[in-house]
Amino acid sequence: MYDIKAIYEAESVAHAVQLLMEHPQAQIIAGGSDVLVQIREGKQAGVELVSIYGLDELRGVSFEADGTIRIGSLTSFSHITRDPIIQTHINVLGQAVDQVGGPQIRNIGTIGGNTCNGVTSADSASTLFAWDAIIELTGPGGVRQLPIQDFYIKAGQVDLRPGELQTGILIPRAAYEGYQGHYIKYAMREAMDIATTGCSVNVKLSADKGTMEDVRIAYGVAGPVPMRAPTAEALAKGKPTSIQAVEEVAKAVLEDIHPRDSWRAAKDFRQHIAVTMAQRALTQSIQLAGGAVHE
Repeated sequence: MYDIKAIYEAESVAHAVQLLMEHPQAQIIAGGSDVLVQIREGKQAGVELVSIYGLDELRGVSFEADGTIRIGSLTSFSHITRDPIIQTHINVLGQAVDQVGGPQIRNIGTIGGNTCNGVTSADSASTLFAWDAIIELTGPGGVRQLPIQDFYIKAGQVDLRPGELQTGILIPRAAYEGYQGHYIKYAMREAMDIATTGCSVNVKLSADKGTMEDVRIAYGVAGPVPMRAPTAEALAKGKPTSIQAVEEVAKAVLEDIHPRDSWRAAKDFRQHIAVTMAQRALTQSIQLAGGAVHE
């Protein structure tokens, strides 16, 4: 059923790096919710695996000294949804990953696996883009960090170098303090379906709650990799929280997104719902931030 040549159990991050260097063709396996399916389908016959599932040091959510939120790469979706730090400061991420698959998948699937797959439909990815997340990678050369936008290279490919594994996802304090967000997933069916399009929006309002000081809009399945909508974001800055302004910002996402035709949905349909989703997510984010969308 599973054509696996060998599986090596990592005892620490350093040991995982060592195993990856000793077996350069090996693939990392964590929860296995994606890798095992691929093996069963025959896409990776005779694969070697390095299991990092036992590395509890890569699990959990915590604060670093400067207020950065650190999410260990082996943290399950269920853990993220329930975690009090997530619920208090970036609750939209918990809501987004709570839409991944069914309960069994959310219990075993990890946020590191979800992002390292490099797929544009990952529910966590667009939300992490909207939080200006930083990816932490550990390899033979030590630890390096890069913005999540730079981590995604092309469809199905991320910037993982030989011997490296993802060890954490960081949300800087400046990226979440004062922001509220909302994520909308559109799928053909509500239960356990891959997103046709996903939209995550964060907003920071002025002290009087009447002006959009900063807005971040990110999409999944609007291009080959998750992406931001910089034209719409720039347009939003300094605009009032009015219906007209929200509509203008939502329409501006069409300047940035590049959806395609597929069996799941046509390009023009994805463009249509992308605008609608941006409008609804921005409206909800403004309300969560204590503002109101007015005439």
